[in-house]
Amino acid sequence: MDDPAPMPTPAASPPSEAPSAAEWDAWLAHHGPRLLLFSRQQTRSHEDAQDVVQDALVRLFDKLSSGEFVGGEESWLPYLYTSIRRLAIDLSRRDDRRKRREECVAGDTEAGQRETFHPWFESDSSDDETRVQLEAGLKSLPPKFTEVIVMKIWGDQTFAQIGETLGISQNTAASRYRYGLEALKNSLGNARRRGDLSI
Repeated sequence: MDDPAPMPTPAASPPSEAPSAAEWDAWLAHHGPRLLLFSRQQTRSHEDAQDVVQDALVRLFDKLSSGEFVGGEESWLPYLYTSIRRLAIDLSRRDDRRKRREECVAGDTEAGQRETFHPWFESDSSDDETRVQLEAGLKSLPPKFTEVIVMKIWGDQTFAQIGETLGISQNTAASRYRYGLEALKNSLGNARRRGDLSI
């Protein structure tokens, strides 16, 4: 009796190949600023944000070079957003542990050292009041709203992609976006009424 024919298995997505230097540079030029903005919202300083983005990009490129990354170029951004988020959490935990150790050793280390100001949004004017108010409004929102707004508007992600990256449903991502925008609108409206904003 003949052996039964093997059952067909679904074709797996082939691993992505590493892009050429020119392709990688073009992709980074287009997506780098939005990744940095997302990272800046997740970290405590501009320098930390740059380090986290760089680490996430190195991880992606290593996976592409070794053939481990499964999925096409459309999967790169969701992978990077997830990596940035995880790396930022790890960095924050390491910084907190280090700070606790330093405080124990130093006794009374000065609390609340101020970081150098680096704007989230680039502007020709260093005191662009709209940008300053927008940044302040975003920073005042709960992080769960801010990250969705940043990923949607500046990251150009769909609610489905945001939900997958953050581990929430598409509907939750959409409602956080709406609530966040409403809170941001109220914050900017209050600044305009106080005369802090001229728009």
